[in-house]
Amino acid sequence: MLKDILKEIYPLHRTLASDGTDQALEIIEENLPHEMNYQIETYAPGTPVWTWIVPERYIVSQAFLETEDGERIVDFRENPLHLVSYSLPVDEILTWEELEPHLFTDEKRPRAIPWIFKYYERDWGFCLAREQYDGLSHQKRYHAVIRSEFVTDPNKGFRVAHGLISPQGHDSSDVGEIIIAAHVCHPMQANDDAAGVVTAIGVAQRLAEIPLPPGSMSVRFWFGPETIGSIAYLAHHEDIIPHLKGGIFLEMTGNNNTLVLQHTRQDDHLMDRIARYVLCKMSPGFREGEFAQVVANDERVINGPGVNVPCISLSRWPYEEYHTSDDNPSIIHEEMLQNAVDVTEEIVRIFATNYIPKRTFRGPVFLSGNGLWVDWRENWALNRAIEKIMLRFEGEHSVFAIAEELGLDYWETRSYIEKFREKGFVTAESIPSESQEA
Repeated sequence: MLKDILKEIYPLHRTLASDGTDQALEIIEENLPHEMNYQIETYAPGTPVWTWIVPERYIVSQAFLETEDGERIVDFRENPLHLVSYSLPVDEILTWEELEPHLFTDEKRPRAIPWIFKYYERDWGFCLAREQYDGLSHQKRYHAVIRSEFVTDPNKGFRVAHGLISPQGHDSSDVGEIIIAAHVCHPMQANDDAAGVVTAIGVAQRLAEIPLPPGSMSVRFWFGPETIGSIAYLAHHEDIIPHLKGGIFLEMTGNNNTLVLQHTRQDDHLMDRIARYVLCKMSPGFREGEFAQVVANDERVINGPGVNVPCISLSRWPYEEYHTSDDNPSIIHEEMLQNAVDVTEEIVRIFATNYIPKRTFRGPVFLSGNGLWVDWRENWALNRAIEKIMLRFEGEHSVFAIAEELGLDYWETRSYIEKFREKGFVTAESIPSESQEA
């Protein structure tokens, strides 16, 4: 079950670069097909990656808050959410007035611990339930201890991981790739985004079990810290950008809500249309939103300036437990994860197998003489559409676009067009890349 994998990843102290993040990447590897050639890459802290800098590794040996007389209030060892991520080291005795600006709660969920991070705004702090905060004395003095390190050793650097599933029989990098991404960097968060990670794992397992047919696109899977992770990865692999034809970012797929399709930056791209087609069939009641307006994440990198690979996201946003200790495995439903896998797999299979048929023939094709006639008594809709299909073999319409325009099922349409290709009456042209040069 995917939820079992999620439960392994969930409790780890996963930040931008930490031992917990490394462990999560290793757990992912254990559950992915071996043929993916999964690799974990390490980038040296301080390395420029486009306009960003690779961050340091964050190591916490101890972090707690107690009264001056030793009454423990919060402890990192009990829950890593108690510590503001990337907090600076501190060891001070503080009055309430000095301490209070460094305490964080969630008033909407008074029993939950919020998750707060200070990745780039260096500071320190502790998080606790509002009910606990309200019970703290304003007259006492408090001992704040954070023993943390920001490690710049390039051998203990910042890590991301990737792997590639090729179509049946051979690599088809000349046809292009789809990239599926999910981030790993939120400590003690189940839906955000351990759920997206295990959804991607489920898709990879299915594609390995039933490979895409020869000539399809390859599918690249990426896992790493949010935003800076995909920036660092693509900055180190600019050569793959021209080969990327589309992307799917997966997150928050396990809670009890309908799926929401966040559109590409292009808004009505082939990727958007295929996703909508699949969701209409497989996830009734789904919702839609504009690019980066539902819940913005790494699609802003993949589909952003200088890359511009059309990238949708699939999630079940919103959910009330977001960025709190209530985002735990109890809100995750296996059937929701599997439904997200079903939808993502079908989007990938259609997008990866789609191509542009270009005719080699002149005049009407002798259908019955070439085994291409369709008996109207067996398939009226396809029989009536044959002439319209052949008129769209001018190299301007993809197989999906033909099925979409004529109101036909994609797989039935593709199967029929494949018969023309087998006869040599059409050639298959690849879907063009829309990626940008820097």
